[in-house]
Amino acid sequence: MSSLTEKDRPIVQLLLNTGTCPRCILRFCCVGSQALYRHPYKDLMKDLREFLKNNQEKEDTVCSEVVDPPCKRIRLEHMEEGPDDLNHNGPLQQIPSVNDENAAMENSPVKVCNVCLGILQEFCEVDFVKKVCQKVNSADYQFTSFVFSVSLPPQLSVRERAAWLLVKQEMGNLGLSLTKDDIVQLKEAYKWIIHPQLSEELGVPADGKSLFEVSVVFAHPETDEECHFLATACPDCFKPAKNKQSVFTRMAVIKALEKIKEEDFLKHFPCPPSSPKNLCVALEIQCNNGAVFVAGRYNKYSRNLPQTPWIIDGERKLESSVEELISEHLMAEFKADSFNFSSSGREDVDVRTLGNGRPFAIELVNPRRIHFTAEEMKGLQQTINNSSDKIQVRDLQLVTRSAIGRMKEGEEEKTKTYSALIWTDKAIQKEDIAFLDDIKELKLDQKTPLRVLHRRPLAVRCRIIHTMKSEYIDEHHFRLHLKTQAGTYIKEFVHGDFGRTKPNIGSLLNRTADILELDVESVDVDWPPTLDN
Repeated sequence: MSSLTEKDRPIVQLLLNTGTCPRCILRFCCVGSQALYRHPYKDLMKDLREFLKNNQEKEDTVCSEVVDPPCKRIRLEHMEEGPDDLNHNGPLQQIPSVNDENAAMENSPVKVCNVCLGILQEFCEVDFVKKVCQKVNSADYQFTSFVFSVSLPPQLSVRERAAWLLVKQEMGNLGLSLTKDDIVQLKEAYKWIIHPQLSEELGVPADGKSLFEVSVVFAHPETDEECHFLATACPDCFKPAKNKQSVFTRMAVIKALEKIKEEDFLKHFPCPPSSPKNLCVALEIQCNNGAVFVAGRYNKYSRNLPQTPWIIDGERKLESSVEELISEHLMAEFKADSFNFSSSGREDVDVRTLGNGRPFAIELVNPRRIHFTAEEMKGLQQTINNSSDKIQVRDLQLVTRSAIGRMKEGEEEKTKTYSALIWTDKAIQKEDIAFLDDIKELKLDQKTPLRVLHRRPLAVRCRIIHTMKSEYIDEHHFRLHLKTQAGTYIKEFVHGDFGRTKPNIGSLLNRTADILELDVESVDVDWPPTLDN
């Protein structure tokens, strides 16, 4: 036990006698050697006892040679509780000293640690590690590394505070100091022990930046009972929250511990912390893969297909959508839990999207499969295209989360090209519409359209029609090709929306105009990169 020094001896003796496990003792002695925590539990206990025994033998030798001054060996004696005694719940129970140790003690059952509640005992053993790995392997994830996270019972912070106050007083008696930040955190020590074991068993390295997370949630049946005094002392720290079974969350307990005074804490919680009645339980062992992002462009050829599910007042209006026709195949192949669909703008249910299509991205949440070759992505694209004649996708590829930002830029900053079939109430000749071709950078004031007012705030938006080109069909019909600022409401530009869009085609032609068909011919966003399909 080379990491421990003479100044640690009274702390080791004190904590060992009060029911603290060897690894928690190392934490309170500020031992930062990761390898030491990985030693078998029984070896650590044996080493601590040897450490104390060796020091006691040296002191006994000194005491036999020198009568005065008396031996300075720390004794835990039955004394009347004084005003400076931290144990406000009664005198410390006498525990046999290290000199009384025998084989029966070594073979006796391991007592649950009064600080970590068994986290650094049973849950560091090979059997528990194998249980975690079995759960991971049965979940059938693809991963090349892992990050390990652990959630601890809230009262561990309370017990740690009590143990720290005990050790702090003992250190103070020796003229030394110990701050809370000096103590090795329980989570940190646990990961030092668990990481190498998990890595060996899973066959991949632990990596703090890994997207694959293995998490263990520990719980303890006495959490509410042990934390209840904090709710009385600091009621404002504990407020009922949705989806929380108990108000005693880790953050709420930590907040209360920061507010409560030491003397109030010691009046309500035993110091040293009492021996627990129960061991912690591993409530959940979970796996989660970071999201994978797939991008591409889609064409929509149907005038009866919404971009996303069309549901009004809980009732579905159409049987499918662009989002669903694409995502159902991605969900199946990536084996994801759920998805989030986004695109560079959107078209109405009766509008087609032609040309190179509209950029889209799909976030696949918690996918089991994450590795796809370019050929596999090409095959997946073909599967989507063969499944429906209403849509087609192209340039399907894996992208990063940050790259999606380039697609969203196009919603407001880029240009879009449309083709509109327009009807007029009064007869027109070709020369009546020819002037539209000469209009450049036409500025519009568009009040939020009536048809979207239920989901968009009322506002007047300034939009620009960059160019127009007319194509005469007959006395009441013509086609208009427009290049516009992204975000322009084309239908309203044609019919005027009862004067909410000014100017409009109707006002420019001095007659009533309406739109019969609308196609998106291009969305000028150079993302995602074009692939050789």
